[in-house]
Amino acid sequence: MTDAPDPNAPRDPPEARIDATFRNGSMTVVGVLTAFSLGFLTQWSVDPKPWHRSDLAAVLPMVAGTVVQLLALKRLLHPDALRVSYYLRAIRLFLYGLVLLAAGVLVAVANDAITAI
Repeated sequence: MTDAPDPNAPRDPPEARIDATFRNGSMTVVGVLTAFSLGFLTQWSVDPKPWHRSDLAAVLPMVAGTVVQLLALKRLLHPDALRVSYYLRAIRLFLYGLVLLAAGVLVAVANDAITAI
C-alpha cells in the first residue's frame, strides 16, 4: 500500500515571483557594471607603472569583487531568478561584489596618493 498525499493537508503557498521583464532589466544593469569592472581591471593591469607588493591590497578586493559580480550575473541568468527570494539573493551578491570592487579602488587611490608624497 502506498501513502497517497492527503488532499486536505495544508500546502505551502506558491512562492512570489517577479516579472521576467524586471529581471531582464536587472541582468542588463549587472552585466554592464560587471563589464565595466572587467574593463577597469584590464586597464589597471596593463598600466606601465611597475607593480609593488602594496598593490596586492588593492587588486585582491577588486578581483574578488569582480568574481562575485560574475557569480551574481550567473545566478540572474538562471530561470530560478524569477523567484523573489532567489532574485534578491543574486542582487545582494552583486552589491557585495560592488562594495569589494569599490574598496579595492579606494585602496588603490590611497596607495597612489601615499606613494606620490
